[in-house]
Amino acid sequence: MSLQALKILARCKLFGRVSEEGMQELATMSQVLKLTRGQIVFHQGDEPAGMYVVGSGTVRIYKIAPNGKEHVLHLAGPGLTFAEVAVMGNFPCPAFAEAIEASEVVLLPAGPFMKALKTNHELPFQLLTGMAFWVHHMVDTLEDIVLRDATGRLCRYLVDTHRDGVTTLPKFKRHLASKLNLTSETLSRVLRRLLDEQLIEQGESKEQIRLLDAPMLQELADGGYA
Repeated sequence: MSLQALKILARCKLFGRVSEEGMQELATMSQVLKLTRGQIVFHQGDEPAGMYVVGSGTVRIYKIAPNGKEHVLHLAGPGLTFAEVAVMGNFPCPAFAEAIEASEVVLLPAGPFMKALKTNHELPFQLLTGMAFWVHHMVDTLEDIVLRDATGRLCRYLVDTHRDGVTTLPKFKRHLASKLNLTSETLSRVLRRLLDEQLIEQGESKEQIRLLDAPMLQELADGGYA
């Protein structure tokens, strides 16, 4: 059993209700993968190799429209998963996955994982809570696009992703802009506005953003002003 795999799985909300015995079973089947920046994990239409849990770095899940435009569906950072729905639903990967920075992920191979779900009768019920979290996340994403303006979407992202008052943006802002359904120019303009109003400040690197007034950012995320 990989102790590193167990450590990564333990930080994942999807497995937050899984018993110690179940976690050990999952860790035993796991493979720890090192991804390089720009590495494609899978293509749309591929049979899923398994479900992935991110330990470090970021993996973007995206689709390509018929006109060639890319749209980011999900930015999977530490503690988040991807390809779980394709594995459990037994259908091809519905999108592409690419590491946008050097990343470490755990792969739970589809065959052993599905066998565990069928033989360990407690495991599916323990995973239901985690799947509910994922559905909630997708509803929030749809709500952001439909109900929030550009400022609200970015503030919601900052509030939801910070750790100890600091959030790290993707290296390429266009990936975040796509996820928030904004243009890169609009994203830059809103970031500048929040910086000028001293609600956020630059961190140690250009990707790091320090939240100076989290309550106001939350108010803006909830529609404080347009």
